Amino acid sequence: MNEFLFDKGSQVRPSPGEVAAEAGAGTSAGSKPRLRLPQRDQVEMHWASLDQLLEADHPARVVWTAVCGLDVGRWLAEIKAVEGGAGRDATDPRLLVALWVYATVDGVGSARELARLCGKHLAYQWLCGGVTVNYHLLADFRAQGSEKWDALLTQIIGALMAENLVTVRRVAQDGMRVRADAGSSSYRRRSRLEECLEEAQAQVEALKQQGDGASEEVTRRQQAARARAAAERQQRLQAAIRQCEELQHKREETAKKSGRKVEEPRASTTDPEAVKMKFPDGGTRPGYNVELATDTASKVIVGVDVTNHGSDQGELPPMLDQVQERTGRKPEEGLVDGGFAALDAIDAAAERGCTVYAPLKDEHKQLRAGKDPYAPKKGDTAAVAAWRARMGTAAAKAIYRLRCQTAEWVNAICRNRGFWRMPVRGQVKCRVVATLYAITHDILQGVKLRAEAAMNGR
Repeated sequence: MNEFLFDKGSQVRPSPGEVAAEAGAGTSAGSKPRLRLPQRDQVEMHWASLDQLLEADHPARVVWTAVCGLDVGRWLAEIKAVEGGAGRDATDPRLLVALWVYATVDGVGSARELARLCGKHLAYQWLCGGVTVNYHLLADFRAQGSEKWDALLTQIIGALMAENLVTVRRVAQDGMRVRADAGSSSYRRRSRLEECLEEAQAQVEALKQQGDGASEEVTRRQQAARARAAAERQQRLQAAIRQCEELQHKREETAKKSGRKVEEPRASTTDPEAVKMKFPDGGTRPGYNVELATDTASKVIVGVDVTNHGSDQGELPPMLDQVQERTGRKPEEGLVDGGFAALDAIDAAAERGCTVYAPLKDEHKQLRAGKDPYAPKKGDTAAVAAWRARMGTAAAKAIYRLRCQTAEWVNAICRNRGFWRMPVRGQVKCRVVATLYAITHDILQGVKLRAEAAMNGR
């Protein structure tokens, strides 16, 4: 078989000297040019460590320094191999955290791609320092232990608050639609899901009966892999049926208020928790709604959540509760867009001591019609009436403009780092991915804030 895909004649390549001779063949006698020629077959030895090869101001060093300052005790407590005991040495969790943080900076979300970079790219090789990692280790570390990642984010925010770099007095919240790792054609109605579930259960039982009686061509490892895949498919189908039931219940409640006909819901067989929702480009695709709350003064993310709701209505009160639980402080002001401005959400925020700044519905349309959009409406509560009047002032409009500078700025950074599609399946795992983006952002923003504070002599 030829070495090359397309045979273009002789595969003999001219040497650099022959190329130089041809280049000088057309010159006059005695004027042959002297050239420095590449010698690609020369064996050389380079004496340099990884630390010497990587630039002193490389971002990988910044990430490693920041991660080394974090407490990873929750991961360390689960390691059973200890000094003086049996067991294989465990990989330092700081290394795995640093690898995922730096991969997020580079826009890498695939565990396989990260494992490949650890063997090819200098920055990742420097982080590893000779420690070998594979994609199974990287994927499991990210997917498992969502509480540990959440605690790590809380730890970073707490450290910045202790240095008076984050105040959490005013927060801006925005939602971001992220494509789920599920195909549009994987959605089925409940009747079809039940049929698929029966087929999956029959497959599981068939694999159990085979057991040791499998043919010699199928190894025990392959048999176990097939049984595991069949069991996982059965679990996904069961989850999809439950998701259909929840969607049916929600749609029936909505239909009672709107009077519309209830459409039969569908659920995905690959990612049951993913819901088809409308994206900013107008298309409808399986996705998740990533909610981020940002401190407007420091531009540090202080709250993260991932839902499968296609709307932002009702997402403000839970985020205020999360921020208070995470930081120990109640946000005094909340900046959100019109999608969050449900009247009951404004009342709930007022009960939590938070003043909402959000645009009024059809404000310009009412002004053109000669109506006062800032006047109280029939049935308004005190909190809603105060919100309407507040948004008519110049001061409130100036404060609301900070939302774009913070919430949408943070979303744009996440997009630039490749946060367009979830690399994992399941709402819990997707929340870990969103938390990892928040951790990466806060680590880098913390480095910037500390540098600014040092320059200002604080």
